[in-house]
Amino acid sequence: MELRNVMGRAAEAAVGVVRGVGAEQLGLATPCPELDVRGLVNHLIFWTGVQGYAAGARQAPGEVAEGHDFTAEAGWVEAYAVRAKATADVWSAPEAWEGEASLTGGGTLPASFVGGIVLGEWLLHGWDLAAATGQELVVDDEVAAALYDSVAVKAEMARQHQVFGPEVPVPADASVFDRALGLAGRDPSWKP
Repeated sequence: MELRNVMGRAAEAAVGVVRGVGAEQLGLATPCPELDVRGLVNHLIFWTGVQGYAAGARQAPGEVAEGHDFTAEAGWVEAYAVRAKATADVWSAPEAWEGEASLTGGGTLPASFVGGIVLGEWLLHGWDLAAATGQELVVDDEVAAALYDSVAVKAEMARQHQVFGPEVPVPADASVFDRALGLAGRDPSWKP
């Protein structure tokens, strides 16, 4: 399966969750212990709306720095929707997956690996945000399978670099999406 074919749907799923976040929820806890909802939203916007676009377009990042509070800006939700669509559009083109790309502006990695990171940011952190705010991240079976395949390729390396926590066991009959969550160190039954 080519990940480029699901990038638009992954972005739409994450944007749908972001649109459902209320201002009163920004201080809530998330499955990411180091981030509250505000921090998670800002992380998601930064990596999928700013850095993810720059990586796919092979542009130098630099618009804003990590830690920027996008939620303090007027119209931040719709601004993110526009950014996420632009990122999805760039990563939907075959050429974005060729050669090397940089998500951080530093060293490069295979573009296919970087694109998989962007996909995971939308879907894993989209799920984190949904779980924290009482929503559901809605994805189809093809998107769930793409996420699982992408996570499976990098899970052990991500654990070594402390990007993913330890694998969380899930029932044998768990959905593909829940299996991807478990593989990425998330408990699909997490509640605030």
